[in-house]
Amino acid sequence: MQLNRINFDLNSIDQQFINDPFPLLAELARHSPLHHNLDGSVFLTRYHDVRHVYRSPHMSSDKQQAFGDKFGKCPLYTHHTTSLIFNDPPYHTIVRKLLAAAFTPRKLSQMAPLIEDIVDKLLDRLEDLKQFDLIDEFAKQLPTEIISFMLGIPHEHREKLRGFSLAILGALDPVVSQERLDAGNAAVEEFGDLLTDIIGKRRAQKSDAGAGDVLDALIFGEIDSRRLTDKELVQNCIFLLNAGHETTTSLLGNSISVLLDFPDQHKALLANPELITPAVEEFLRFQSPLQIGNRQATADVTLPSGGVIKKGTYIHTSIGAANRDPSVFENPDQVDISRSPNKHIAFITGIHVCLGATLARIEGQIAIGRLVRRFPKLAAAGPAQMVPLARFRGYNRLPVSV
Repeated sequence: MQLNRINFDLNSIDQQFINDPFPLLAELARHSPLHHNLDGSVFLTRYHDVRHVYRSPHMSSDKQQAFGDKFGKCPLYTHHTTSLIFNDPPYHTIVRKLLAAAFTPRKLSQMAPLIEDIVDKLLDRLEDLKQFDLIDEFAKQLPTEIISFMLGIPHEHREKLRGFSLAILGALDPVVSQERLDAGNAAVEEFGDLLTDIIGKRRAQKSDAGAGDVLDALIFGEIDSRRLTDKELVQNCIFLLNAGHETTTSLLGNSISVLLDFPDQHKALLANPELITPAVEEFLRFQSPLQIGNRQATADVTLPSGGVIKKGTYIHTSIGAANRDPSVFENPDQVDISRSPNKHIAFITGIHVCLGATLARIEGQIAIGRLVRRFPKLAAAGPAQMVPLARFRGYNRLPVSV
């Protein structure tokens, strides 16, 4: 077994690590790339090791045992063991195929006019405010509208969506308080009840179902004579909220924060708006909304760095560290919005590569590009506040002025 050269345990992280994990992650990558936690799990920080784990056929995403130990039998356990992301084929394959019909690049690109309309209306309102919290007034509003459109969420319930998402995702952190568990369970139950009602009404109006609608694809879709059960339907709709809401909110907030911290890159984007496409990729690399992933080895696996992961080992993959690996990215702690190539793994890779990556890119390019053009004097207007999570990186508050 490799000896750890750094006194670090992922299950004992603090707010200081959450605020700025990158110096410690760099140390781990240099001196303890296959780092053993006290509970027997390992933490990987090198790009090629993380990528290898995601692409290896000897890795499982099934979390029934791990989440059973962590949550016990409760709504959080039901959700996380039923959703697409924490399952292996054949179940994962069935759900992904059902969703894929609604998430093709062609169909998602057709959503651009909807996204542009939402963004322009938000920017019109922000122009009158002059100073505001970018997260509350902009970053969380766009994904709220998009996810609500996809799942048919009524207007009166939309303000609750980010709270649901944060509560459910927060329970995935390495260290979770009972208060956070209670909030996560309550969110699963409340949002599940709302979705059950929406799904029931949509089934009754089958003749109005649209072939490209995500909810309709899940309700009425069929793969090899297999349809989703009611439980599977509800939990995978909750998954879509979590996958598409908080990560997009964080992409938008993190991107603007990066531009504020690197004014030369802000000026470069203002001077050349066509850089928005590589800029979004660089924002995703530099401040990945998803920072830590998981797998479990189903066989002994030798890593590119030379370490060996034993069968049955639970693995934490540091996407944040991998995306700043100096062997892959030149000057990784500097932002370069024209960086090319940019082989970041913010959307993971392998069979679990993010199904909504194309939509996230479209949203990011439109929202950030138009915000920067509309408000060229965008500036910080007070202290920012990070979301207090380790697995997901984003802001609760980001005050700005225009």
